[in-house]
Amino acid sequence: MASLPAPSLLDAGIHAQRWIAAYCQQPLHGDVLAAGRDRAAWTAMFEELAAVAGDDLGHARERVQRHAEDIGTGFRIIGESDERPWPASPVPLLIGAAEWAGIAAGVAQRAELLETILADLYGEAALVRRGLIPAALVGGSPYFMRPMVGLVPPGGHHLNFIAVDLGRGPTGEWRVLGDHLRAPIGAGYALENRLAVSRTLDGLQSRLNVARHAPFFAAFREGLAAACRRVEPRIGLLTPGRYAASYTEQAHLARYLGLLLVEGDDLAVLEDRLYVRTIGGLKRIDALWRRTDPRMLDPLAFDSHSRIGVPGLIDAMAAGEVVIANAPGAGVLESAAFGAFLPALAMRLTGRDLILPNIATWWCGQDGALAAVREDFDALLIGPAFGVAPLGLPGGVALHGSDITGAARALLLDDMTRRPEDYVGQEVVRLSTMPVVADDRLVARPFTLRVFAARDAKGDWTIMPGGFARIGDDSDPRANVMGEGSWSADVVIHGAESVEQVSLLPATDSVHIRRNPGTLPSRVADNFFWLGRYLERGEALLGVIRVMLGNSIDADAGAGLHSATVGKLVGLVVNAGAAPHPPSLRRSDLTQFARTALEADQQYSSVRWLNRMARGIGQGSRDRLSADMVRLLDAPMPTRGGMLDRAGSLQRRYAALSGLSAEHMGRTASWRFHDLGRRIERALVVTRALWAFGLTGASADDLSTLLDIADSQISYRQRYLTGIARVPVVDLVALDPGNPRALAFQIDAICAHMKALPVLGDDGMDEAQQAQAAGLMAIVSTATAAGLDADMLADIERRLFALSDAVARRYFLQGAEPLRAAGMTLA
Repeated sequence: MASLPAPSLLDAGIHAQRWIAAYCQQPLHGDVLAAGRDRAAWTAMFEELAAVAGDDLGHARERVQRHAEDIGTGFRIIGESDERPWPASPVPLLIGAAEWAGIAAGVAQRAELLETILADLYGEAALVRRGLIPAALVGGSPYFMRPMVGLVPPGGHHLNFIAVDLGRGPTGEWRVLGDHLRAPIGAGYALENRLAVSRTLDGLQSRLNVARHAPFFAAFREGLAAACRRVEPRIGLLTPGRYAASYTEQAHLARYLGLLLVEGDDLAVLEDRLYVRTIGGLKRIDALWRRTDPRMLDPLAFDSHSRIGVPGLIDAMAAGEVVIANAPGAGVLESAAFGAFLPALAMRLTGRDLILPNIATWWCGQDGALAAVREDFDALLIGPAFGVAPLGLPGGVALHGSDITGAARALLLDDMTRRPEDYVGQEVVRLSTMPVVADDRLVARPFTLRVFAARDAKGDWTIMPGGFARIGDDSDPRANVMGEGSWSADVVIHGAESVEQVSLLPATDSVHIRRNPGTLPSRVADNFFWLGRYLERGEALLGVIRVMLGNSIDADAGAGLHSATVGKLVGLVVNAGAAPHPPSLRRSDLTQFARTALEADQQYSSVRWLNRMARGIGQGSRDRLSADMVRLLDAPMPTRGGMLDRAGSLQRRYAALSGLSAEHMGRTASWRFHDLGRRIERALVVTRALWAFGLTGASADDLSTLLDIADSQISYRQRYLTGIARVPVVDLVALDPGNPRALAFQIDAICAHMKALPVLGDDGMDEAQQAQAAGLMAIVSTATAAGLDADMLADIERRLFALSDAVARRYFLQGAEPLRAAGMTLA
């Protein structure tokens, strides 16, 4: 009888117990797993992990990371152009429901306290008058917005959404490390962590009764809507753009919550109301969840140099016509210095101590606190009071006093004497640890917890059950050493009671059916239009390069093309701006010429340059493009093989992108602008190819090359068996409406898009862009192959450029001129 495999290879429970036992043998101090309070929950979690990964923890980490990348999670370090993948840990942080109830109560208490203080600072300022808050603490903050004084935000609240960073001490107590009130980051990452871990540990939800995130996000969305004046408000998420460090998170949140992702250039204020520029005119915006620096919001109210703000936005807010979450000026309470006063303010304003205490803080702007900091300098953290770097701390980061020595110490103490209000001293916080996978085993690392709170429709605070944990790089438990951490982890709140299956998706029988895909901002339409043009331009350039280097299917053409034909191919590339003219038409010079056109980084209109432009649009359109399309746009240039191989590889990638847009994009206005860009660009490419290779006197090599560029060799061979001739070639490439590469086909498609896109007038008359498309159709539909000459082709090219300009003027609204244009829809 054959022996059975060892139980350890089959039983996930054995793997889990072994992992836990090995982990607990390490020297641990205040570790959440070693404490033993939730040992049954931790065991269940590791059993789920072993059921997926067997005995290979490294595989579990790779699997979660792969899910995070599939979701599209990423972030950008300031100063870097490329995004990094979001570092998700396969091991979530587990917190029991009873412990979490205390945390949630403390965060809600803190949020309401901060709201009360903000209302006073921007209202009566009684706390300053009574000496409970030093005036220098308010006036000295760069985040105190004086134009907001006396302004009551629509809805009555300064805060709608906040984040609080917590640290767990070695004995299990939780304390507040910092508040985030300006534009809190991380809620989307918490959601994405949950998605990645849930896809890996799909049985954990039912085993541990994991609290869900959906009710929190639904409550926040309803809270924003309730603060608006209109019954069915339009809500936007205001982003600084695709170069923001957390842009992918913002795009994910906008998609998940059903918000309109907008930038400052998308918005305009007219008569104290906020509008978004769309392809259908101006559409009303009732609320903004902003993720921009508040100082950049409105150049008329705050920083006049802002290029990403909306002039007049604060006037619209003051008029009660737009809700801004959070209200500008909330960041004044983010400063570390306020931590020295919050405990006393809590007792004074609420009659009770903070449920979640602050870390002990001394603001050096007070004589007694300054003396205490100087006395215990080596035992404290010394940091900036207001979040900006003072002269004595040029890095702007809090440092342990004992680590500041020599000239740096002398500089800091000297500046602290001259400007003590710029500094704080804080106790050194030591953190609990949690298990994380490193080198394919479990190791202990310190962590902090970011918790999120939002107002619901009643104005009450609701707390996201979990948030996300940031995990330190090494075993040093000091909070200031951990910094931003190198990994993140899902935070699972578990309990004995079952959890209702709640989703942001409403019940199917309560949904009002609609086939209108929603509002399309002008900027997004512009981006999709140019994405189509860049991709089509790149594909056409690759086609020319491949023909030039000898990739024709005609056995008599290819490498043996006549020099005159090769010269015309070179002219197409040069005129496109992809490469300067080669010194000769020898094979070696043509190869180098092709390499420049393909790979030159700074060459305008090279394939690499076109790829970079398309990639930038893709990164800025994550809320509207599939993950597969973004992944193809992000793919690097091929490096293997010769020029023909690389060009072929890239052309196949372009074909895949074309297929995705043709077969997977809904027939919305976004798709129409994308396809319109493709059709206009392809029409220009065909027109120029006809001009170069299809006029009277064209050689056989010219005509064969024209068929190659138009990807019509096979169609011609099937249709005409008597050999190549100019008139039938020109008819197929220019005038055959059944050939998807023909000029006539592109004009037909352009006219169809023009008819389907919205118009402003209701008089039934064609707008400029429609009239120009109809004019093109009239020329092409009445032309004959024999009569198609240089003058007609020049006229068609001019009209295509004019049509592109007309589309831009009508749909890609920019600047102030369209705000009062006749017929603009205001809704």
